[in-house]
Amino acid sequence: MANKVTFNKDYPDISESDKIFKRSEGLIPAYTQTLAKGPTQWIKGIAPKYLVKGKGSHVWDADGNEYIDYNMGIGPIVLGYCYEKVDDAIRKQLESGITFSLMHPLEVELSEKIREVVPNAESVRFSKTGCDVTTAAVRVARAFTGREKVLCCGYHGWHDWYIGVTDRDAGIPGAVKDLTFTFNYNDIESLKQSIDDDTACVILEPFVFEEAKKDFLKEVQEVCKKNGTLLIFDEMWTGFRIAVGGAQEYFGVKPDLAVYSKAIANGMPISAITGRADVMRLFDKDVFFFTTFGGEALSMAAAMVTIDEIRSKNVPGRLNEQGKKLKDGYNRIKDELGIGFTNCNGYNCRTIMTFDAAFGNPLEMKSLVQQEMIKRGILWGGFHNMCFTHSDEDVDYTLEVYREVLPVLKKAVEENNVKEYLKGESVEAVFRKTSNFNLKPKKNN
Repeated sequence: MANKVTFNKDYPDISESDKIFKRSEGLIPAYTQTLAKGPTQWIKGIAPKYLVKGKGSHVWDADGNEYIDYNMGIGPIVLGYCYEKVDDAIRKQLESGITFSLMHPLEVELSEKIREVVPNAESVRFSKTGCDVTTAAVRVARAFTGREKVLCCGYHGWHDWYIGVTDRDAGIPGAVKDLTFTFNYNDIESLKQSIDDDTACVILEPFVFEEAKKDFLKEVQEVCKKNGTLLIFDEMWTGFRIAVGGAQEYFGVKPDLAVYSKAIANGMPISAITGRADVMRLFDKDVFFFTTFGGEALSMAAAMVTIDEIRSKNVPGRLNEQGKKLKDGYNRIKDELGIGFTNCNGYNCRTIMTFDAAFGNPLEMKSLVQQEMIKRGILWGGFHNMCFTHSDEDVDYTLEVYREVLPVLKKAVEENNVKEYLKGESVEAVFRKTSNFNLKPKKNN
């Protein structure tokens, strides 16, 4: 019998997942289309590999096991799986068509709606993925400024201009790598040291998990303005979550350009770039940025309703409320247990559990918690990515599970034997850890 969301006696049967996975060997490189969903990020032998259904905050794997999900499609599911109003809008639009031979009115209607809620949205363009619009933003910034260099802080996708600063840089020409550099979050001096008169743009995630120091984002904006450099907010995670208008509304800092995806359409594939009209006007002719599916109507219909729901239901407020219960509850439980090597940090809508390497291998500690959470019906990747339909019952149950799982972790750490507690292979490090972080551009003579 498949496991449910309860204190299950046994770990879930994942035999069907394993059968499907076997078929992917040699067929799908890296086994997955999305790194965070793939086998390296889940404890082998225990975690399911394929999900087939979702409803609200719960998901079901290929073997029928049920879980509370705290990954939410790696960000896009902001309202909940199979959210009725969004799905109804998709079905209604499907009756009329998906992609057409001319433009669709939804392109105008959705642009107008985004202009209503996003502070810097004088102009709006759409595409399908976050990588599309981050690259478009960098390109138009280069065109507008007549400069070439880029300074980045955070994760910005797989395209050449960014991925060359990571250790997954195979296939990226050296000339491309030489144009992008990095600076440290919450360290304005590292930005001042890095920026020069050939820096076209500064692109950063307004926050990942670390909270922004009081005036950091405003200071970044001031440095950019003084240098004639465009400021780009990568709001893939912050957009429509921390506030309806994203981080620029929350922090009161309006960037020259901003890019969005994930939560904008509750799981449908769409992305957007917003910004100053004088910069965005270059997309008319000077900067080529067009795609066949940019005006795909199902995603736009979904986005229209998703934004309406986010506004009318105060979804950011709900994410903050439920996420705070989990963050505070986790930290309270570990403090009661006298555990000093783990903590839950971040803005309440999206928090992360950290593990201190001074007490052992952080990946093994994370794997042990993940293993025990999965047994008890919680799909846990070390984060709380909140959605609107995470219920009080979900939160209360999750905290009950932490009360049972964290003592297991404590015992394993005290015995210096975490690896022996694992029923399968540990999760692996993600590629975001860069091998050439903090490179500084050479100043022009």
